[in-house]
Amino acid sequence: MRAQGCGLSALLLLLLRLLPGPLPGRASPGALSELRVRVRLPDGQVTEESLQADSSADYISLELRKGDGTLITLTADFRQEVKIFRALILGELERGQSQFQALCFVTRLHRNEIIPSESMAKLRQKNPKTVRQAEEVRGLEHLNMDVAVNFSKGAQLSPHIHNVCSEAKEAIYTREEDVKFWLEKGVDGSMFEVLPQSADLPDLQRCKLCLDHWKPCICSYSLSIEWYPCMLKYCKSRDASGKVSSYKCGIRSCQKGYSFDYYVPQKQLCLWDEET
Repeated sequence: MRAQGCGLSALLLLLLRLLPGPLPGRASPGALSELRVRVRLPDGQVTEESLQADSSADYISLELRKGDGTLITLTADFRQEVKIFRALILGELERGQSQFQALCFVTRLHRNEIIPSESMAKLRQKNPKTVRQAEEVRGLEHLNMDVAVNFSKGAQLSPHIHNVCSEAKEAIYTREEDVKFWLEKGVDGSMFEVLPQSADLPDLQRCKLCLDHWKPCICSYSLSIEWYPCMLKYCKSRDASGKVSSYKCGIRSCQKGYSFDYYVPQKQLCLWDEET
């Protein structure tokens, strides 16, 4: 997606005003810790990534801005086993879009995906000016987001949905396989609605193949978390008696990309897909 000159600056200022100060779900002033690291994007640009952790509420949040102004947020709710991706995308006013478009993708959180909130809250860096690159590049994950989440009921799934996805009330998506997991945990199924798929509508195309901007289609959106602490490192020590013990001695950093496919009622809501 493209924006020109002063138009981009104006939209960035608008986007900044829309963003909340602290990241969502803040429990108490003393419970939240924040770390800011400089990371290199695939296009070579350097951006600042914010990592916040609240061990009492057992969640973490990562936020970074891409070179085109898109703001990416990942919130990991360990207590509810829920992971929320949010993208705030600058719109193209000359193509009839709103000033920005918000998307939320909600998936199951697996415990081995990212370090615990307690460990994240203790992270420090010796040199804040260092530009960081991930030690491990994890494979691109393709996800078929075939279910819509009702915003007004989403707090039952995770209390963070109310804040994180407040700008994406009509664009919150998840997967049927994750819904089955949450239903087994007792989550109210009325918040979920299965979306149309190609099998239901034979004429339903991928948006990049659809020529009519007002027809429904299957949109694709990709994002990447460029740097995040994915694993704890353990070292071994030996005491005077020769007994060996392990202790935490650092973190391993990862980069991971995600590609989401989901139904949109009109291609106008997915104009970036024709540019890929």
